[in-house]
Amino acid sequence: MNKKLICLILSAVMVLGLISSCASAGADEIDLTDIDVGGMPEVDLGFLIDDIIPLADKPILSLLLLPEASGKKVKKNSSAVIDYSNIADGYVMCAWLAKTNSKLKVIVQGPETKYTYDLKNTGDYETFPLSDGNGKYTVGIYKNTSGTKYSKVVTVTFTAKLTDELAPFLRPNQYVNFNAKSKTVAKAAEVCKKCTTNLEKVKAVYEWVISRLTYDTDKAADIKAGKIKGYLPDVDKILSVRKGICFDYAALMCAMLRSQGVPVKLITGTVKGGGNHAWINVWSETEGWVTAAIYFNGETWERMDPTFASSSRKSSSKSAQMVKYIGDGSNYTAKYQY
Repeated sequence: MNKKLICLILSAVMVLGLISSCASAGADEIDLTDIDVGGMPEVDLGFLIDDIIPLADKPILSLLLLPEASGKKVKKNSSAVIDYSNIADGYVMCAWLAKTNSKLKVIVQGPETKYTYDLKNTGDYETFPLSDGNGKYTVGIYKNTSGTKYSKVVTVTFTAKLTDELAPFLRPNQYVNFNAKSKTVAKAAEVCKKCTTNLEKVKAVYEWVISRLTYDTDKAADIKAGKIKGYLPDVDKILSVRKGICFDYAALMCAMLRSQGVPVKLITGTVKGGGNHAWINVWSETEGWVTAAIYFNGETWERMDPTFASSSRKSSSKSAQMVKYIGDGSNYTAKYQY
């Protein structure tokens, strides 16, 4: 496969991360563009239409690591609260307490990257990962005042020292959302019941998802047209209706794998010669982080068989060239990881 053809293939991969600006408009007010850094863009990717522990004899809950707002460390006022009791486990939780119809944002500024998310006004806690790992963070909740301007409601600054570098990628968060009662968790246990290694689970989950889900062109078109904004996947609903956009596929696969104790990163960034892209990294105790283990080729989610130590199939010469490209870390620049 020549270099030009490789670039053409890679250029079809989805655009997931979009860059936005955030300029200061005063001590307690910031200016945000309609599409924000880090969080799921309000235009979705649908425009692409055109060995941890063997499951046997183990209860499902033994593999679940779930977030909680324990209240040991909080920063709050009458409008909002930030619970940062569990930063050692790689997450914070935020909730809006007052009545409002205004748009709300959570900004997580890590030692390297700033992530901006939407926040619901329901009073329920939502989980946000500390994706940069160890270091100094500032987490803030902001309320829309007019246009793209937001006022600061509550902020907190802390230094995180994680007990495990994999912690942020083993738990649910706003994008990869599940709990002990999720049907997605039960389905993952069923799909992975004969698997004994992380990569076997990745293979089983991938093959189950792609063989049962279909691409939702209507939802993709609605998001592209702006009819749906601030979209977040509901993994149990996706599981039930058996269709979704590429964001749904990624969230469902990540939820199933994390519930099975497999560390998974949903990555957005750039690939040399191909612009903005997205891929999924998975952790293997023998291989470490397997980069681009699953990627979106512009039409479907695909698994790079030759990157798996457990794969017995021989790759074609073309696949081998592609794997060599993907295996070269210098070709990838990750911007955001969830």
